Amino acid sequence: MIRGLDETHRADLRSWVASAERADTDFPIQNLPLGCVRAPGGAVEPVVAIGDAVLHLLAARDLLRPDGELASALEACRSVGALNPLLALGHGAMRRLRAATSALLRDDTREGAHARARASTLLSPMTEVGLLLPVHVGDYTDFYASIDHATNVGRMFRPDNPLLPNYKWVPIGYHGRASSIVPSGTTIQRPAGQTRDDPNAAPAVGPSRRLDYELEVGAVVGRGNALGAPIPIGSAESHVAGLCLVNDWSARDIQTWEYQPLGPFLAKSFATTMSPWLVTLEALSPFRTAPAARAPGDPSPLGYLADDEDATAGSWELELEVWIVTQRMRASGLPAFRVSRARFDRMYWTFAQMVAHHTSNGCNLRPGDLLASGTVSGPGAESRGSLLERTWRGTEPLALPTGETRRFLEDGDEVVMRGVCERAGFRRIGFGECRGIVSAG
Repeated sequence: MIRGLDETHRADLRSWVASAERADTDFPIQNLPLGCVRAPGGAVEPVVAIGDAVLHLLAARDLLRPDGELASALEACRSVGALNPLLALGHGAMRRLRAATSALLRDDTREGAHARARASTLLSPMTEVGLLLPVHVGDYTDFYASIDHATNVGRMFRPDNPLLPNYKWVPIGYHGRASSIVPSGTTIQRPAGQTRDDPNAAPAVGPSRRLDYELEVGAVVGRGNALGAPIPIGSAESHVAGLCLVNDWSARDIQTWEYQPLGPFLAKSFATTMSPWLVTLEALSPFRTAPAARAPGDPSPLGYLADDEDATAGSWELELEVWIVTQRMRASGLPAFRVSRARFDRMYWTFAQMVAHHTSNGCNLRPGDLLASGTVSGPGAESRGSLLERTWRGTEPLALPTGETRRFLEDGDEVVMRGVCERAGFRRIGFGECRGIVSAG
């Protein structure tokens, strides 16, 4: 029995929005991800994605009939230009909004009939609105939760001992830069910084020559916690509103020189791309699965990181892909080239464990905070979630359909990340795209 299922997950539900019925859509009526857009009049509004359109939640208030708490939160979302007030209400409110939105978009309900008659005022084509960051990110933490990624990177530098002694005991993370989180589609300027290739020479300052991407999943905090009040792992997911895609752009040459002794700094803080759609935990209920089993001999999680339910259903059947389009490919009319495909359920640490660990010292999380998973990788070459791994630190160049090769990203390269959840008996749902193109700056 999959927990959290209700009427909104039924595979036979149909929407009166025609594009939501296409087999390849990321946004059928069973998904209903939340976002914020800049409407044609210039206002920032909370919306739901449906097919290739957006439903304006405030325009549909009289049909949704939200209770006072939800109505106030939706108004506040417009005032602050982000979903933070809505997410702060927690999962009860999110479920109520989801149920009402599902009824409004169905083709067999009275609410749906009324909404269809007003489609021109309730819906906008997704291409005609500006997709924004869904939340104001006050704080951003990046984890290192893929043991495959940690092992791959470790083997490059410590082939005899790739994993550091703490990896299997504690979810490793660092605090990132929230001010440089940008929405999908934003151009990424190639960063400059100090690098040193020759250990016998002085460092040089200039543009990064080893610019990379990192394929990640982000968890957005809904309800926060008070300073000094750790979140127990058993209730950790009640503080997560939903998931998105994240590209943690990384300048590997700057990182190599600066990371000791305190870790990532300028090599990461220049830009992080976040997808525009928040896929709620409610929408993800049908795709629950157990995280990867720990290898024989691995330590069991310490008590504050151990939970039976998390061990059996703390992950999702989420497949992730990275695609690249070079300037030459665009000029030749060639489609994007898939670089890698990885599964999220191979991660060593779950988001519940990350939340529990993050707050175990009393650290307070706030609505809209972003917790990224770290690079999602697998054991094989085609499941590696960064070029550092995919080209094995540049020693195995990636061959592209144009005859070009890539060790790291070049100017004009566009990186596109996608994610989908599929399971027999349920409608496939997706995350949309997380994309960015590299500029010389």
